[in-house]
Amino acid sequence: MVEISASLLTMNEENAVRNLYNLETAKIDYFHIDVMDGKFVEKNTEDVMKEYALTISHISNLGLDIHLMVEDVKHFLDEYLILEPQIITFHIESMKNDEQRTQNIIKEIKQSGSKVGIAISPDTSIEEIKKYLKYIHLILVMTVVPGKGGQELIPETLEKVENLKKYIDENNIDIDIEVDGGINDKTSKEAKLAGANILVVGNYLISSDNKYDAVKLLKE
Repeated sequence: MVEISASLLTMNEENAVRNLYNLETAKIDYFHIDVMDGKFVEKNTEDVMKEYALTISHISNLGLDIHLMVEDVKHFLDEYLILEPQIITFHIESMKNDEQRTQNIIKEIKQSGSKVGIAISPDTSIEEIKKYLKYIHLILVMTVVPGKGGQELIPETLEKVENLKKYIDENNIDIDIEVDGGINDKTSKEAKLAGANILVVGNYLISSDNKYDAVKLLKE
C-alpha cells in the first residue's frame, strides 16, 4: 500500500492548526517537513518548519517526515532528532562526496531511533547513492528542483525511480522509495507504476476542498 506524506510548504500559516487537523483526518501517513536553510536552496523555511514540527509533535500521533535541504546537516540533526521523527532525510549533494561524513550521519540518525533517508536531486545519478542503500531505510527521489513548491514533475525523474526499483529488487534490498515534487492525481499513478511507495504531496493536497477524497484517490 502506498503511503502519503503531506508537504506543508504551501500551507497557510494563519490556519495552520486547522489545516494540520484536516490533513490528519484525511488519513495521510506522515507530515513532510521541508527544512531549507537559504544556502543549499534559495528559500529559507527554518523558522516556520520548526514551528510546524513542534506543533505536530504536541497535537498529533502521526510521524514526522523531516526533509533536510540544508548544507550543515549535523546542525539540523541536533534540532530535529529531539522531536523523535519517524523519518529524517538528508541530501547526498550536501555531503560533498565525503563517504565517512555520510556514514557518520547515517549512524547518528539510526542510533536516535529514526529511519534514515537519503535524497537525490534531479541532476544526481542513482550511482551516487548505491553504496549506501543497504545502510538506510529510504531513498527520496526529487521529481522537481529542490526549493520551491508547486512545480510540475520532471518526467525523466521517473526513469530514475524505475532504475532504482529494478536495482533494489535485483539486489534484494529492503528500502522505501519516496518521490517528492509535482505529485497529483495523475502523476501519482505514474510514480507508483515506476516503483515509488511513498508520495510526498503538497500543493495538490493543500488546495483540495475534500482532502479525504484526495488522499483516497492518491492511494488507489
